[in-house]
Amino acid sequence: LPFEDWLSADFIADQRANSVGGSCDSYRFEDKQWTLATDAATPIASWRPDLLERYGLTLPKTWQEVLEWAGEGYVTASLFPIDVLMNSYMFCLAQGEAPFSSSEYCASPEVLSEALEQLRKLAALCAPECLQRNPIRTAEWMSDNDDPRACYCPFAYGYSNYSRPGYVRYTLQAGGLVDWNGVRLRSTLGGAGLAVSSKTRAPREAMDYAAFSASPEIQKGLYFEAGGQPGHRAAWVDERVNAACNNFFRDTLETLDSALLRPKHPRYMDFQDAATPIAHAAVAGSLAVADAVEQINAIWRKVQ
Repeated sequence: LPFEDWLSADFIADQRANSVGGSCDSYRFEDKQWTLATDAATPIASWRPDLLERYGLTLPKTWQEVLEWAGEGYVTASLFPIDVLMNSYMFCLAQGEAPFSSSEYCASPEVLSEALEQLRKLAALCAPECLQRNPIRTAEWMSDNDDPRACYCPFAYGYSNYSRPGYVRYTLQAGGLVDWNGVRLRSTLGGAGLAVSSKTRAPREAMDYAAFSASPEIQKGLYFEAGGQPGHRAAWVDERVNAACNNFFRDTLETLDSALLRPKHPRYMDFQDAATPIAHAAVAGSLAVADAVEQINAIWRKVQ
C-alpha cells in the first residue's frame, strides 16, 4: 500500500528530507512511497584500533596501500558472492562510469574487467575463507581474535553493533573508504525498510506501526537501543547515539550519502541473482575475467 494514502504529507516529507543517502527514494515508484527506510547500510571500512597500535600501523589512504597491507598479512575482506558483485559496481564508478547506464551492458567490458581485476588482486592476497565470509561473519571474526589479518577490512556492509563497547570481545572502529587513482571509492547502498501488504486486514494498524518505527524519536531511541541500525538521519547525527557506538554513524555518514543506488529496473533482481556467482567465480580465480565480463553483460542484455 502507498504510504501517501495513509500517512500525512508532513511525515513523508520528513522521511525524504532525512534520508540517509538514497535510502528513502530507493523505495519510491511512480511518485509514491511504498516502503519506509528503517535501516541504512553500505560497505564501509572497519579496523581494530588495538591491533593497529600493536603493529605500529596508520590507516591506509589509498587502494594501493590496502593491497600492500594485504600482502603483509594485515587485511581481511568480505568477499561473499553478492558482496563481490556490489563491490564491482564501486570500482566501475571509480573509473568514471556508472554501472547500468546502458541497455547494452552492465558496464563497458574494459571498465568491468578492471573492476573485477582489482577485487581479484585483493582476494589473492587474503585468506581463502574470505571468499565465503559475508559482512557479519567478517565482523564477528575481526572482533573475536588476535590474528594480524583482523587489523583492517577495506569495505563491508557496516553493522554498528560491532562498534558498541561490550557487544563483542574487541570493538571495531568504522570509517570511510580509501582513494583509488585519486578518486574516493563509493560503495553500493543497502539497507531495509517496512512496507505494508495490500492483503493486510489491518491496514490502519500496520501503517501506524510502520510510522512509529520510522519516526525520528523511535529511530534514535528505542530502535537503536534495542540493537537496530537506524535509517532516519536524526539517529545518525545524534550525539547520544554516536557516543554509544564509537561515532560509527557520524564517521560513516559521508560514505552512506555518496553511495551508489542500484537501478529500479523491473528485472534487476533477476540480473543480480544470475550475475552474482559469475562475478564471484572470476574474483575467486576459477573463471577468466574476460569470460565473466562477457557473461555478465549478456545477462544484462537478456533482462531488458
